[in-house]
Amino acid sequence: MSVAEVEDVGYAGENADAEERRRLERTWWSPKGLRGWLTDVDHKAIGKRYVGTALVFFALGGIEALLMRLQLARPEARLIGPDRYDQLFTVHGSTMMFLFAVPIMLGMGTYLVPLMIGTRNLAFPRLNAFSYWVYVAGGLLLYAGLFTNTGPDAGWFAYVPLSGPAFSPGKRVDIWAQMITFTEISSLAVAVNLITTIFKHRAPGMSLNRVPLFVWSQLVTSFMVVFAMPAVMLCSLMLALDRLVDTHFFNPSEGGDALLWQHLFWFFGHPEVYIIFIPALGMVSSIIAASTRREVFGYLPMVMSLVATGFIGFGLWVHHMFATGLPQLGASFFTAASLMIAIPSGTQIFCWLATLWGSRPRFTTPLLYVLGFFFVFVIGGLTGVMLGSVPLDLQVHDTFFVVAHFHYVLIGGAVFPLLGGLSFWLPKMTGRRLSERLGRLSFWLVFVGFNVTFFPMHQLGLQGMPRRVYTYLPETGWGDLNLLATIGAGILGLGVLVFVVNALQSLRHGEMAGDDPWGADTLEWSTSSPPPSYNFLRLPTVAGRYALWSRRDDQPEVTGLRSDRREMLVTNLLDAEPDHRDVLPGPTIWPFILACGVAMTFIYAIFNPWGFVVGAVPCAVALIAWFWPRGDMDRDVIMEKRS
Repeated sequence: MSVAEVEDVGYAGENADAEERRRLERTWWSPKGLRGWLTDVDHKAIGKRYVGTALVFFALGGIEALLMRLQLARPEARLIGPDRYDQLFTVHGSTMMFLFAVPIMLGMGTYLVPLMIGTRNLAFPRLNAFSYWVYVAGGLLLYAGLFTNTGPDAGWFAYVPLSGPAFSPGKRVDIWAQMITFTEISSLAVAVNLITTIFKHRAPGMSLNRVPLFVWSQLVTSFMVVFAMPAVMLCSLMLALDRLVDTHFFNPSEGGDALLWQHLFWFFGHPEVYIIFIPALGMVSSIIAASTRREVFGYLPMVMSLVATGFIGFGLWVHHMFATGLPQLGASFFTAASLMIAIPSGTQIFCWLATLWGSRPRFTTPLLYVLGFFFVFVIGGLTGVMLGSVPLDLQVHDTFFVVAHFHYVLIGGAVFPLLGGLSFWLPKMTGRRLSERLGRLSFWLVFVGFNVTFFPMHQLGLQGMPRRVYTYLPETGWGDLNLLATIGAGILGLGVLVFVVNALQSLRHGEMAGDDPWGADTLEWSTSSPPPSYNFLRLPTVAGRYALWSRRDDQPEVTGLRSDRREMLVTNLLDAEPDHRDVLPGPTIWPFILACGVAMTFIYAIFNPWGFVVGAVPCAVALIAWFWPRGDMDRDVIMEKRS
């Protein structure tokens, strides 16, 4: 059997195209209803589930934040007691970091990357389905604890010895530790899937120097996940063992080390910020290119800045630990790294400004969110440089100044581009455009509400208000600024609500989007909105860095892939030249069953270490059934090499 060829495609007739579509629809079918939810392996369906589920968790985390702001609005308030407040700020932080920010960014990659690189699915579709169900299990576990008053209460960072068995009896911290395991397994599975797909399934002609910037951002993020997530999985496992089977990894009296937790956790925790932030940079590049109808200035510096951010991000973890008494010489190196990482971020901002300069941008809702991102993120970056200085950090450590900085970086650096990205790509996902009027209203509410909420916290921190306190005395003088921040939180919440209303309303009454409503440059805009189950009638080829803008009338397409089975074209790493074909498996229930087995194993292990032994049985059965060869999809045609 010969490899799929790249040929000039002439006029084949509408009837031939219609018949080809019918065959592809039968082959790449997606089950409907409950069966579809449990068995589907289409990257678009699972990507939308990731985005939708993460937005639900975002809403829950936002409600928790509003409750905390109401409690802090006035001195000595009695809305929430100290125990419930501890649970709220822990679950809020855990939700936003583990259940919203990382999953939604990887979910956007799950949906968009195969479309952007011109292929029909991710490399491992069943692994993709499994990753989603494991993620859902972790979120349900965390909120089951909160709603039964056994939610974790030691902070989203779970510092020992506070989170150890001596100071946190019961199962609250164990729930947090197992939730970490669920979400990190999910993230690792998605990362491996994206790396393989980007390296081996790009459209012919899409060499590495033609890969879209959003795809580069997902690739860098995925590598960061692979190297960072094992650290937090390891320390959460060690914490669980300390609590469940009396090991002493973090018990100094028995030879352990409490600071070991902070090193392991922040070796993950600081790259985590960039795992959230880097995909947003790719979204900003896509929006600016489409809004200006210009190539993004400095493609190579942009790519190198993404890679540099990923590398340097692993060298900053100790700047979270300046108050722990580390040697001053060592701390100075991490101060230098904290300053150094501003260079690649600044490079990207200058490239975006150069792209906008002299152009005639269309100031649509997505571009407004990008401009808001510039303003907010630069402030967050400046306060980050300030916190990289050891003397200042010692003064404002664990104060509301750090809360303000953290939210300016993460909301400014991730949520603003994300809302812009959703406004940009929802027409592709749903086939309908969002209302510009409601979009602009939501932007201004979010922008004003965010700054009114978090900018006063800088002053509160400088005045000495500590983090993670549930009340304060009137004579501290913090009441007015806290009330202002609470009002801002209400405005911010209203802005997000308007965005959600706009999105839901557009599903029924929105203007039809068409294939490419923005005049954008990447391959996802060359297919219908929403895309069919098979993505492309014929796989495209690429002749330039901006695939649609450089497309010729006689652009060749890929032929030779069979339409009666789920064939994918595999290309080589550097130049994306066709190499061979791969056959993907279809829908199946077994990833869902395996996820249920994994969930049962880890949840049972919270109460009894034998849970790992008991849970191994259903997991083994599910894995055997998952990989059991069936029919034409899994026989010797799995890999067809060159004839």
